[in-house]
Formats: sequence, structure tokens, C-alpha cells
Amino acid sequence: MKTQVGIIGGGPSGLLLSQILHLKGIQSVVLEQKSRDYVLGRIRAGVLEQGLADMLRSAGVGDRMDREGHLHGGFDIAHEGQRMRIDLSGLTGGKSVMVYGQTEVTLDLYNARDEMGGIVVDNAQNVMPHNLKAGTPYVTYEKEGVSHRLECDFIAGCDGFHGVSRQSIPETVRQEYEKVYPFGWLGVLSETPPVSDELIYNHSDRGFALCSMRNKSLSRYYVQCDIDEDVENWSDDRFWEELKSRLPTETAAQLITGPSIEKSIAPLRSFVSEPLRYGRLFLAGDAGHIVPPTGAKGLNLAASDIYYLSEAFIQYYTEQNETRLNEYSQTALKRIWKAMRFSWWMTTLLHRFPENSDFDARIQKAELDYLFNSEVARKALAENYVGLPY
Repeated sequence: MKTQVGIIGGGPSGLLLSQILHLKGIQSVVLEQKSRDYVLGRIRAGVLEQGLADMLRSAGVGDRMDREGHLHGGFDIAHEGQRMRIDLSGLTGGKSVMVYGQTEVTLDLYNARDEMGGIVVDNAQNVMPHNLKAGTPYVTYEKEGVSHRLECDFIAGCDGFHGVSRQSIPETVRQEYEKVYPFGWLGVLSETPPVSDELIYNHSDRGFALCSMRNKSLSRYYVQCDIDEDVENWSDDRFWEELKSRLPTETAAQLITGPSIEKSIAPLRSFVSEPLRYGRLFLAGDAGHIVPPTGAKGLNLAASDIYYLSEAFIQYYTEQNETRLNEYSQTALKRIWKAMRFSWWMTTLLHRFPENSDFDARIQKAELDYLFNSEVARKALAENYVGLPY
């Protein structure tokens, strides 16, 4: 089989790239290791930057998002029993974020690829890129015990942190930067009305908490926990009591609890691998970087990679110009590191670090007090939260 762009990874990054290229007449094939049911069963975040929402609309996959998603013009930060609203729209000239689950984005992209006859190979096993430094790269994989070879002009590695794409770049070429945080997030999904119409980020002496939602009857809540916690030790009752203890009294009193339908613990890390290009292989999304979820940048940062990479492929095939391909890694990394900084800052601002001294605690309190009392500080937060321009 031959195509122009071989895409490893059938998550939202790979599917969005395939969709955008298809609309420009550029052929692609997506190879996904897991089944479609598995991919659509993954619970992920759902706060979309203005830029990602606009990109989905331009790619023809924004109709259901606009019908069922929830535009948020702000969110709250709670500290020492007080809640303050960050007016995203007012501070950024009308920009907002869209609350719409990553699973729903992926489903919309799958449906669009099916409707347009896009080729998405599920259950592709032992995927391996080859000949990356030559002009004729190819990808081998197995499907139902049969070996296949996909020849292409370029390979887009959109297969996540544990995928094969980044590992295909020699260690002598890769420079990796990582910060592992000494805690995780215990998350619960419940069929209950959200405690607030907008997200609440909460800092307390007991640790961080986040009140989020998927829709008007499906809530997502998180509490900071030790990195080595066992989720089996957290009953629903224990979770709800711990969450209430971290929220302002009035907010806790309004919380409606119920049985969890999903419960998991996610570690937090910051990670960047450079460069994002090796010969004919280009990394995008979690294959090249990971951010802690505090700043809601994971999916959004992957989307900006796809924006830059799709523009580079479009320029190459329509103008026979390789300028953007040659600049892709440098261009994407500039935005990646800004998002890294913001996610690190949000994490440092709102979490309880076990190793912090009394001095560190006072600095954290001063930072929060400054944010609560400075419009300039809130504007910088809002600008980064809605998404820096591509």
C-alpha cells in the first residue's frame, strides 16, 4: 500500500491531521495499535482552547461540539475559603474555552474519516517505521497475523508517550527534558450535576482539588494524592469527604455526590523530547511532549503541533516548498515550551508540595494573593489559558 503521509496513532492528533490533509487533497493512512472501542473508551480531559475549537470547525468536525459543548468565558480559583473568577472573555478580548470531552472529539473525527472514506487501520500490531533518513520511508505492521508494508513520503508520529515513533529517533540525536511531580491526581467521574457552571481550581492546606464537568449531568472531580496511592483504597465516600474538605464551605455544601462510574489515578510529569523531526519522521502530540493536566494543555498542545505540521505538508504538496517542514520542530517547540512554563506555573501555584519549606509555602501564598489582587496577573493567566496564538 502507498500513500503520501503515513500516520502512526489513531488518537485525536493523528485523526485530525488525516482529516485536514484529506480536505486539501493529500492522501494519508492512519495506523492505530488498539481497537476503535478501546480508543473511544479512554477517559480524557475536555477543555479546548479557542484555537482548537476553531480548527475543528475548519476541518468540518465542529457541528456536534457547537451543539453539545459548553462555552466557558471564565473559571474560578479558590484559596483560603474564597473564590475568585478569572474572566477569560473580559481579559482576552472575547476569547473563551469549550468544555467538550476528548473522547467526543475523537468520535467526531472517526465519523468524519469514515464518511470521507479515510483509511484508518485499527488493531495494527508491531508497527515500525523504517528508512527515516532516506527519501523513501515506509512503515511495517501486522494485521490479523498478516504482515503489511505502507510506503509513504513522510511519517507523522502521533502515537503517544509510549509509542514507537519517538523511540525510532536514535538516543544520540534525542535530547529529553523531564520533571516528575511528587503527587498524582485521583479522578472520579459521576453522573451528578456539576457543583458550578464553570471549573473551580482549588488550593488548600490538604492539597489541590479541581471541580470540572463533561455536561450538565456528568461531573469530573479530582483531588491531589500521593504518587504511590492505590485507587482501591479510595471508596466513593472517602473521595467525596476529602473533596469537600478542600473546597470553600459554601461550595462544599452545594456539592451533589453519587456513585462513581470511573475512578483512576494519573501521575503528573512535564516532558519534552527534541528535536521533533528526524529525517522523514515528524513527532506530534504526546509522542514529543507531556504536560501536567493543571493548565489543560495536553490535547491543546497536540493540536498546535498538528496545525504547524499540516500547514507544512500543505505547503510542500501545493507549492513544492519545504520551508515549513524544515522549520516545523523549531516552530512547534517555541509554543511547546511556553505551554510547559504555564502548566508548571499552574501546578506549582495550586498544589501542596511535600518537600516545601515554610518559606516556600509563604511564597505560594503571596503568589495567590497577588493573583487575587492584580488584574495584570489575571490577564496573563487568562491569555495563556485560552491559548497563545499559533
